[in-house]
Amino acid sequence: MGAIPAQRESVACASDVSARDGDALPHAPAHAHATFSGGPLAPGSARALLRAAFTEWAELALPGTELLTDRQADDAVVVVSELVTNAVIHAGTDVELDCRLEAHTGALVVEVLDHHPSRAPRDGDPEPSYGTPEYGRGLRLVAALAETWGITYRTGSKTVWAQLPAGGKEALDGIQAYAGDRAHDRALRVAGILAPESPPSRAPVPPAPVARGGQDRDWLNRGALSFLAEASDLLAGQLDENLVAALAGQLIVPRLADWCAVWLEDEVAGRWGSPRPGEAESGWGEGGVSGPRLARVWHCSETRIEDLRRALEKEPPGTGPDHPGPVPFPWPGEALGPHGTLGSALAYRLTAGGRPLGTLVIGRAGLVSFPDEITGLVEDLSRRVALAIGAARQYARQATISAVLQRGLLPGAVAEIPGVRSALVYEPCDKGGPSGDFYDLFPAGDGRWCFAVGDVQGKGPEAAVVIGLARPWLRLLAREGYRVADVLDRLNQLLLDDATEAADAAARALASAGGRPMNPGDGPQTRFLSLLYGELAPFDGGVRCTLASAGHPLPLLLGSGGEVRTAARPQTLLGVVEDETYTSETFELRPGDSLLCVTDGVTERRSGSRLFDDEDGLADALAGCAGLDAELIAERIKRLVHEFGARPPEDDLALLVLQAE
Repeated sequence: MGAIPAQRESVACASDVSARDGDALPHAPAHAHATFSGGPLAPGSARALLRAAFTEWAELALPGTELLTDRQADDAVVVVSELVTNAVIHAGTDVELDCRLEAHTGALVVEVLDHHPSRAPRDGDPEPSYGTPEYGRGLRLVAALAETWGITYRTGSKTVWAQLPAGGKEALDGIQAYAGDRAHDRALRVAGILAPESPPSRAPVPPAPVARGGQDRDWLNRGALSFLAEASDLLAGQLDENLVAALAGQLIVPRLADWCAVWLEDEVAGRWGSPRPGEAESGWGEGGVSGPRLARVWHCSETRIEDLRRALEKEPPGTGPDHPGPVPFPWPGEALGPHGTLGSALAYRLTAGGRPLGTLVIGRAGLVSFPDEITGLVEDLSRRVALAIGAARQYARQATISAVLQRGLLPGAVAEIPGVRSALVYEPCDKGGPSGDFYDLFPAGDGRWCFAVGDVQGKGPEAAVVIGLARPWLRLLAREGYRVADVLDRLNQLLLDDATEAADAAARALASAGGRPMNPGDGPQTRFLSLLYGELAPFDGGVRCTLASAGHPLPLLLGSGGEVRTAARPQTLLGVVEDETYTSETFELRPGDSLLCVTDGVTERRSGSRLFDDEDGLADALAGCAGLDAELIAERIKRLVHEFGARPPEDDLALLVLQAE
């Protein structure tokens, strides 16, 4: 849902726009016009693109932009966010966004076109919803901010449009549509903006500053829903749970509360322990296992943060059962100074996917209780924080698994070969799993050493399976005395047999489950492997090298005088052709000669439409390394590959340099 549209149009139009058949909204002459289409449009993308269009219109000084106010632009962003959210999030459809500025009136007209108006709504949030649903509040907010709005139906599509007058409307309309007059007045009284209905029953506390109250009112009026949407975008992009906790504090303080704290729990520690004496009524006790970790404390006054942290560490929330809403939390008055002795604090359990993740606590001085608008908004935000923490933990688990697999699939150390200097560069791209590139350099007995540089089709678990087969079999066959070509023959057959067995097993499992017959294209892909494999045998005056390339970039031999030539001939990928027979090449490395072996992350490094190895680019780069030792050759080739393109490499990169001493 977060994809940026694949196509964007922003055009200035000097001619009148005629009304389309069935339009309920008459179109005035439109001079500033922007359309966003070509792919699934997410609410965050819609907001960003609309702001970019306003900026572009202003820079071009298009007719009518002199009438466009900041307030009107902000209202348009809120309206567009709600219309797109209702179409995309709740109805599950793809949409197009159209926005135009009417030059004569200064009104902004926004349209959201739904391509699937008859599609059934998506399943709701598995967690229960409390209070007014977001989509109901959102459409009422659209109605309040827009002078006119409505729905136009056409064959196969539905358009929801809104017209925002020049200058925007009073913010009070928005809050009345959002929460109703009663809740609005209560929120303003609690915030200290309106006088209380009756004298307070306890000692008065200093009211909130007028500036803050005015900001609260304006923000609640027009920005609450947009705040949630923007917060979702911000939290969704984080892959570290501690950073998510830090962002949660900055989002809440000082806008919604004076202070905020986030505890995080180990997922195994999310069970309810026996409460301590006096804690049964409040519902907060210490867990039967290791307690939650106070990950973040935030206060609007930085001087109070450390005192607040120490106080909260003494009274952590228990790892209790999931509550449907916030529950009272003990007020840490002694840590908040003389003006913070009285206040209200609420604790929200953070859960995602049925797993307890932690607790979010907010507090505000001078309140008997938080207004309903704030508690509901923080409850919505806490769900988003929990989802972000859950996603960050899932990413951390996957990254750990990937790192463990990667370490297990590569040699712990590269063997040292008498009379040969070696240098290795290995840079996995890390796109969601173990790299498809691998290498090995190991002793094979009888004065022989073997080396391999390979590249598996695909990445992640599929690549790990193939590498997990290939590396140990290479070592086993080499140590059994098989020649280079024979090793490739047997490895090729092994990959074909294993893929066939996996396809047969999948077909049997599907048949036993009563599924439809499997088509040939439905099974596991044949496991393709490109491999450069060789054997080194040092002797007096040099090293004898025997190698073969199976669908791999050919190795290059750099002579001591700077000449470069290929050192093998191309052959078929492993795992493709049954009973393929491979051949090998034998040559001698004399002192100063260097052999360069690379994966396609080097040869196919892209800069626009050009590849690094176009017109023998790799050979030219290697020729410039004459006279350098193995380590410097490897570093120079790596640097040239990185400098070839403006962007970082998008593929795994591995290169091995073997140099006779």
